Amino acid sequence: MMRTLAALGLTAALLAAPATAQTYPTRPVTIVLPYAAGGNTDAIARTLAHRLERRLGQPFVIEPRLGAATVIGATHVARSVPDGYTILIGTSTTMAINASVYKKLPYDPTKDLTPIALVAGVPFLLVVNPALPVKSLADLVAYAKSRPGQVSYASNGAGGAGHLLAELMGSELGIKLVHVPYKGLSPALNDVVGGHVQMTFGDFATALPRAGKLRALGVSTAQRVGPAPEIAPLAEVGLKGFDVSSWQMMIAPGKTPPDILNRLNAELRAIVAEPAVQKEFSGRGLIPLVSGTPAELQAYVKSEIVRWGDVVRRAGVAATQ
Repeated sequence: MMRTLAALGLTAALLAAPATAQTYPTRPVTIVLPYAAGGNTDAIARTLAHRLERRLGQPFVIEPRLGAATVIGATHVARSVPDGYTILIGTSTTMAINASVYKKLPYDPTKDLTPIALVAGVPFLLVVNPALPVKSLADLVAYAKSRPGQVSYASNGAGGAGHLLAELMGSELGIKLVHVPYKGLSPALNDVVGGHVQMTFGDFATALPRAGKLRALGVSTAQRVGPAPEIAPLAEVGLKGFDVSSWQMMIAPGKTPPDILNRLNAELRAIVAEPAVQKEFSGRGLIPLVSGTPAELQAYVKSEIVRWGDVVRRAGVAATQ
């Protein structure tokens, strides 16, 4: 997956934007946030909003619209006027996973929404409450098999990447886990720390600072991650071939004029390429992505719908609603 993302960075420079994009924006822009405050999506949105304001001279205002695995926020943006003044900070859940986990998704990610820029890749960390008597993936398997249906895990929402990762892991390890969904990763981790739920897949920025309150068992990607290189990939400790990560993307309503998309894309690519932003993202366990053009990202989203659809099937997650 990361090789695919990296390839997008080789795209040629964008052509000069038409006149309408040269005057954009002339008023505040709303960035819809579909996840709870405190997680990576919130942090990325605020970092990008601050720099967009500075570069474009208008406020970029964060507007939370939480719940339903980003469906509430995504649907709001999909139904907004496609003029560049209401955009979304979304994830692979928004643009790829939901297409397979919802029978009747209220938006079409390939028609009602359109990519602006892919900004970050997101590895996950498998963490457990330290009171759980497991110190390795092998311990977790033995513990869960001795207590079928009694080991619970939290996710940042039903149908989200954390949900699918846990179900896929359980399927491949032959263990049955109980899913407890939350409206965001921060509240999910709070309940793992509090012992109400036993484990979760969290992003590094949210899970790693809770050292001593959580125990890490492995990383979801095949490569080790910068902030914690001592934590082995799950692929090295019992889950051969396991290599799954999410991504973060700026998204606009479908039919947003290409010149507006290209203007925002150019600005966001320049922002993510800034050394300070690269350092901030890497420090949060993110992979900064200076991505391709909006047109190229439309093709990428279609390929990700296929890829995540396969993960959904392998994980045995049934489509709902």
